[in-house]
Amino acid sequence: MGSIGIVSPQAMHFAEPLRLASGARIADYTLMYETYGTLNADKSNAVLICHALNASHHVAGTYADNPKSAGWWDNMVGPGKPVDTDRFFVIGVNNLGSCFGSTGPMHVNPDTGKPYGAAFPLVTVEDWVAAQARLADQLGIEQFAAVMGGSLGGMQALAWSIMFPQRLRHCVVIASTPKLSAQNIAFNDVARQAILTDPDYHGGDFYEHGVVPKNGLKVARMVGHITYLSNDDMAEKFGRKLRNAAENNDYKFGFEIDFEIESYLRYQGDKFSEYFDANTYLLITKALDYFDPAREHGGDLTRALEGTRAQFLVASFTTDWRFEPARSREIVQALISNRRKVTYAEIDAPHGHDAFLLEDPRYMNVVRAYYERVWEECQRGTAKEAA
Repeated sequence: MGSIGIVSPQAMHFAEPLRLASGARIADYTLMYETYGTLNADKSNAVLICHALNASHHVAGTYADNPKSAGWWDNMVGPGKPVDTDRFFVIGVNNLGSCFGSTGPMHVNPDTGKPYGAAFPLVTVEDWVAAQARLADQLGIEQFAAVMGGSLGGMQALAWSIMFPQRLRHCVVIASTPKLSAQNIAFNDVARQAILTDPDYHGGDFYEHGVVPKNGLKVARMVGHITYLSNDDMAEKFGRKLRNAAENNDYKFGFEIDFEIESYLRYQGDKFSEYFDANTYLLITKALDYFDPAREHGGDLTRALEGTRAQFLVASFTTDWRFEPARSREIVQALISNRRKVTYAEIDAPHGHDAFLLEDPRYMNVVRAYYERVWEECQRGTAKEAA
């Protein structure tokens, strides 16, 4: 198994306005995307990968000018990998409002000639899916073999199965949830407040001031990162180790860094503040909060999923306390109640929510085995038939 190799991002422009769930419209927008593998003659082998909060269209491979720029799911997608690009035509799309090339808050608003900033309209998971469907239309893909995502990407995959039931044969939802808990919404709001109260935020128009609300972004990332790790994983990696234990096995008795975990979180926060956009962070966490397909059905997830047609793979991780397995089981039970074909895997992995990005062999084998089935269906010529 190897990397897909050198890849190049592509851009697609859309002049026609997209009506958003908020009632706002956005026109003249661009979506960045990458493709890997070859689309077959009947276009039946396309797989859409939906990204999580701080990821992008760069799912696999590397860029020619940066050999260390491996895609965020390079261990999952590529030749001979679970999502095998020798078989499937894989598409990664960067969502609207992102800071990795698709139109977002840092881009110029054609109505004002200035960056959108905080004026960029709020978007939802469903808005992203609607935009992705337009991209698929332009690529001539009427139906995906599978739509797949982890975490926030899993929400998008689930939304695809509801909004466009005829346009996907398989839906792969990993480490996700049908809606955020109050605790998750609370964590997101603490992170947003860190950004909103940073003096360098300037009401979202910090671009014009030539500054970045780095302190707010740093704290937001630190808060978020804590929720991605399990207690056991954090204890094993860091415990109560002192940063300079080899030199001085004593406390500093101050508010600087004493513990290794403090050093790690500050490093992650600093790194994040160098490349991520503050307005994008606010938008994406709100989209997470708003996702709740059962809301329009009186809170009944079974009713929300009754129009789905796809087959499903749902996977969760035992130590994921952010999107705990019980939430995945809610999805599974609702699908079973609708007599859908569902494969469910609850994987005993120590890494918390971030496990969906890592290479646990049991996890990889589950996905690989499932995509063997998807490939067999492609081979049998079931392209135009929903499951």
